[in-house]
Parts: sequence; structure tokens; C-alpha cells
Amino acid sequence: MNEPFSAPVPHPSTLRADCARCTGLCCTALGFSRSVEFATDKPPGVPCAHLDTTFRCSIHSALPRRGYRGCVSFDCFGAGQRVSTTMFPAASWRDGDATARTVFSAFEVVMDLHEMLWHLTRVRTRSHDSDLTDEVDLLCAEISAAVDAGATSVLAVDVTFVRGRVRQVLDTVSAEVRAAYFADGAATDARLVPRADLAGADLRDVWLVGADLRGASLVGADLRRSDLTGCDLLGVDLRGADVRGADLRDALFLTRTQLASASGDRNTRVPVDLEVPPGW
Repeated sequence: MNEPFSAPVPHPSTLRADCARCTGLCCTALGFSRSVEFATDKPPGVPCAHLDTTFRCSIHSALPRRGYRGCVSFDCFGAGQRVSTTMFPAASWRDGDATARTVFSAFEVVMDLHEMLWHLTRVRTRSHDSDLTDEVDLLCAEISAAVDAGATSVLAVDVTFVRGRVRQVLDTVSAEVRAAYFADGAATDARLVPRADLAGADLRDVWLVGADLRGASLVGADLRRSDLTGCDLLGVDLRGADVRGADLRDALFLTRTQLASASGDRNTRVPVDLEVPPGW
């Protein structure tokens, strides 16, 4: 990961889950606990009871009604099909415990790396600093090269180290973008800080443009008709947040999972490369 690579920046479409080309990795490798998001407990490495012999979910069309809303909002950033069809095209986790451990480990690392690529590709056009854009391109090239090299390369990646480098870039872009919205001295709410507990908060009349909310809990928060332009939403928990009529088009670091876990409508404005979740 220390040598520079020359590779094109991945297109966001390659970082989108394609369940039809996956061997049900999210349904096996990952675990979940019984909650409002999941109807049952499932430990990591154990196939979900609803996964059929063709690696498909037997209750896919009824997941929310059956208590699996977490499955609907989950996104592997394209890691599932990458591992299933590219890294292990002739094998699957059903071929034995040793193979399963390797496949699952590779999936979890690729999922982390693809998520980093997702954020990097989306911030690339947000900065006016050419040096920073070059750093984004370098990181994308390095991460893409590690994934392209196969499972052995992926399993050797120091994910913590790479994430630290990526976070520095994302922090810098976030600060640059958000600063532009406070040039006029706009008032800020003291509650709007990273990792804030804003669960259930009524934020409809709060100035959110350019706010730094990364890691915050907005579970069940009221964001109706709010403008979140330039708002840093990295890692923000939006489960059940009411975003009806909200403007999320230029929010920073918004993901499909965050959108799908929130409650919006056809008046909610979303980024052009993110689809409106079903049911809105």
C-alpha cells in the first residue's frame, strides 16, 4: 500500500450492491441482534434462516413486514459481488469452513475499502485544492489496486492505517466545504457538534447548512424541510429520522444506507447519484 499506483478513479456505479451476483455474503458473514431492525438474532458466519439454496433471500419482497428493515437499508458498497464473482469465482463459503473463513474475511475488508472508495469518489469534485484532489486520486488508485490484486492482497491490507489516511482527506474536504457557508457569520446551534446525541430532536428551524454532525445520532429526529447543504453526515445515524421535504442534495458523505433508514417522501431532494428509497 506504500507504492503509488496509476489507476482510474472508480465510477460510483461499481460501488453499488448487486445481490444477483453475490453468494449471500451479507446474509452469512455478518451478524445481527434482535431489535427494531431485525426480527431475530444471528451470529456472524451463520447463514440467515431465510437464505435459500441459490443464495437468495426467500422473504426479500416482505422484509420490512417480517421485521428485517435492517436488511433493506444495508449496503455492502458492491463488495458482495466483487468477492463472489472476482475473488472467488469457482468457490463459495459452502465449500468448507476454511474457505468460508477466507471468503468472509475478504468480504469484510473489501466492504471497508469500497466504503472508503465511495466517499473518496464523491468528495473528489467538492474541493478546489488540486493537491487534495491528487491525494484523493492516489488513495483511490492504491485501494483499487489492492482489491484488484485478489484475496491475498486484500487480507494483507492494514485497514486501520488506510482508514486513517482517508479520514484525513475527508476531514480536510469537509472543513473546506463547510467553511464556505459561514463566511457571513451565520449563527450556529450549540447542539450541532460531532457525535452529538440528537435523537428525537426537533431541528426544523435550526440552521444546518455547513454543520459538522459526523458520528451524531439523529435517530427519530425531525428534519422536515431542512436544508442540509454542506452538512457533514459521515457516520450519522439517521434511522427513523423524518426527512420529508428536506434538501439532502449537497450533504457531505451521505450513503444509500442512511437514506434508506430515514423516512422521506417525493419532496425530499437527494443527490443525483442516489436513488430515492422504495416507499418514499
